[in-house]
Amino acid sequence: MSRRVTAVAALAVAALALTACSASSDSGDTGDAAGGQYGLMTDGTLTVATEGTYRPFSFHEGDGAGALVGFDVEIIEAVAEKLDLDIKFEETQWDAIFAGLDAGRFDLIANQVTINDEREANYLFSEPYTVSPGVIVVNADDDSITSFDDLAGKTTAQSLTSNWYELATASGAKVENVEGWAQAVSLLKQGRVDATVNDKLTFLDYEETEGDTGLKIAAETDEAGLSAFAFTKDKQELIDAIDGALAELREDGTLAEISEKYFGADVTE
Repeated sequence: MSRRVTAVAALAVAALALTACSASSDSGDTGDAAGGQYGLMTDGTLTVATEGTYRPFSFHEGDGAGALVGFDVEIIEAVAEKLDLDIKFEETQWDAIFAGLDAGRFDLIANQVTINDEREANYLFSEPYTVSPGVIVVNADDDSITSFDDLAGKTTAQSLTSNWYELATASGAKVENVEGWAQAVSLLKQGRVDATVNDKLTFLDYEETEGDTGLKIAAETDEAGLSAFAFTKDKQELIDAIDGALAELREDGTLAEISEKYFGADVTE
């Protein structure tokens, strides 16, 4: 064998040895690599999508230039602390938030995502951290409505594009079209409508913000809407960890404490 062939063979053996050492090192050290623990985008950091303009769930203090706060923000921050993870918020408009999740721009959505059949077909969810039935809201001195059956022949203020419009009309109500909650409440207080149907969270937030509003809940739906963190279907390990953290936060009273702060009631179970 010539010296040249011998030298080439020796170099090949050395290269193989270096490759083996490198592979061994890479496979044994995933702590600093993206997608390590829990399959996170960035190891050690929980990347969270939220609107940042959705009071009281995700918004900025003061004139909008203050810190990001809100019910959903504080819940996921408490979860991250339990899991010893840093947290990074990616503020995203609602109409683009699921597309961003699909594209892998964040690990989860924390933005009062309601669990429904359509979403469950495409995404996974944590255990719910918000439970909110639909309610009939009336003036405090009105005792003529105590159930959804009593809406028959009454007039309610509803947005025509909402689920609450469908519930009101199914209950026999005539509907006055409004743009949202604020306009519905205004018509109700003026006596121009008999009631409005909405979710309980909206009413509790209004009461907590405005104080004595002169309104009350006349009836609730038997079934409640459930909101949870949303994930792509490859995040089961992360979901399991977050569900464990939520269970601990429910047990130690943290979820109830955050809920009382924003709604004056526990809406987490």
